[in-house]
Amino acid sequence: MTAPITSPAGARTAARDGGSRRAGSRRRRVQHPGAIVAFVAPFAVLFTVFYLVPIGVAVWQSLLVVEREGTFGEAREVFGGLQQYVLVFQNEAFWTSVGRVLLFGVVQVPVMLGLALLFALLLDSPLVRGKKFFRLAFFAPYAVPGVIAAIMWGFLYSPNLSPFEALTSRVDLLSADFVLWAIANVVTWVFVGYNMLIIYSTLLAIPQEVYEAARIDGAGQARIAWSIKIPLVRPALVLTAVLSIIGTLQLLAEPQTFRSFSSAVTSTYTPNMTIYATSAVPNVSLAAAFSVVLALATFVLSFAFLRFTRRKGAEA
Repeated sequence: MTAPITSPAGARTAARDGGSRRAGSRRRRVQHPGAIVAFVAPFAVLFTVFYLVPIGVAVWQSLLVVEREGTFGEAREVFGGLQQYVLVFQNEAFWTSVGRVLLFGVVQVPVMLGLALLFALLLDSPLVRGKKFFRLAFFAPYAVPGVIAAIMWGFLYSPNLSPFEALTSRVDLLSADFVLWAIANVVTWVFVGYNMLIIYSTLLAIPQEVYEAARIDGAGQARIAWSIKIPLVRPALVLTAVLSIIGTLQLLAEPQTFRSFSSAVTSTYTPNMTIYATSAVPNVSLAAAFSVVLALATFVLSFAFLRFTRRKGAEA
């Protein structure tokens, strides 16, 4: 039998296809699957146990209602559908607290991130001396637990205990008109150093050649900061803004501590305080419904902010 005649070009093509198939099979073959499982499994287990399972439990709990047989009958939980969510949207105190923290965030977050950006630019400037000291000084408040910081500031605000009596005797910083901004001041100085480090780390990653080219073109330090550094740290600013939005809606420790100093801070002052007070009644199902709605609101606001910044970045 005569062998089929194959042209040199066809032979090369067949050899190339065979080599590609063998290379593809080698690429598809997973190397060391046991090691991959060993590294991923701890995270997957912890993520499931401490994140996914609590979310599932909260969603299920929010669908339950308590029923009694008679006035003093034994209470039992039964499936109630969306009854708890109807109560959530009818709860005026909860939505007032949501509006309060949104106002808090609109003012506090830009101020905090502006200070963080300013401090990061100062630390990155070649004109500043003692950078190690100032980096530690700016970050040190973040190392203080929020409750301790709130107690310290609470004493400073108190007219009877503050060393700044000349100010606190004239302006009651713990009154209903000012206590929200007094809390904002505490949160700002606790977290400004944390956000500063994120922005400063991004500044350190910028190649020095970019600055050298700008200096050759005659740009000064102010021009370099405005035209080069700030645009290049925009992703870090977006990240810190998203984290700040999430943190604002979860505000709890500082206002909870300020209840000891000011009667203007009620048990429903923030959404998380409302959830905590509701669960202490106890009305765990309603508290779970509050939590689910708050989580969804946090997700929607964060996602909307990311979409907005991405669209602005694309237009620029």
